[in-house]
Amino acid sequence: MVTEGKTRGKGSGVSGLKKNADIFAAFFRVGILGFGGGPSAIPLFHREAVTKYKWMTDDEFGDTLALGNTMPGPIATKMAGYIGYRVNGIIGSLVALFASVVPTVFLMILLLGVLQQFKDLAWVNNMSAAVVPVVGVMLAVMTWDFLKKSGESLGWMRAVLMTIVFAILLEVLHIHPAILIMGILIIVLLPFKKRGGTM
Repeated sequence: MVTEGKTRGKGSGVSGLKKNADIFAAFFRVGILGFGGGPSAIPLFHREAVTKYKWMTDDEFGDTLALGNTMPGPIATKMAGYIGYRVNGIIGSLVALFASVVPTVFLMILLLGVLQQFKDLAWVNNMSAAVVPVVGVMLAVMTWDFLKKSGESLGWMRAVLMTIVFAILLEVLHIHPAILIMGILIIVLLPFKKRGGTM
């Protein structure tokens, strides 16, 4: 499960300023490059938090993403707020939220009027569509990484079977992801509680 780890410092002095600068840079890139909202931003969060800055492991990122999807609100702001807090406390959380939201809002305000004037041009209509293949590849790579980790921890047969079952529940039966995640947590935790275990 998600642990706070040892990445969060005291948030003061040069180290605190450096952490806040890194947080701002990371989530500014996520906010500006995350075309299309939450799903397209998730690989960018992973690249910044896991690959580039190593603020968390793959497993911790997966736990954070899963729990975040069970809660209300946009996944991008929840991920930014939590990761920022993990790295540098409350200040880090506020910096991450500011960097991921505010620059994009200002950019939208500035550009929306211009784009409205040229909305009938083909390049404007196809601007977002041109980014879709790149986002698709990034999501596919991250999905494969998660599937590999599931295969290593659960066994490939069980991981593939669970993937197929969950795909049917999500895409065919249209069950909300939050319901599935909460159900899995309950199934995992109830036997543990009955045995008298402690978290």
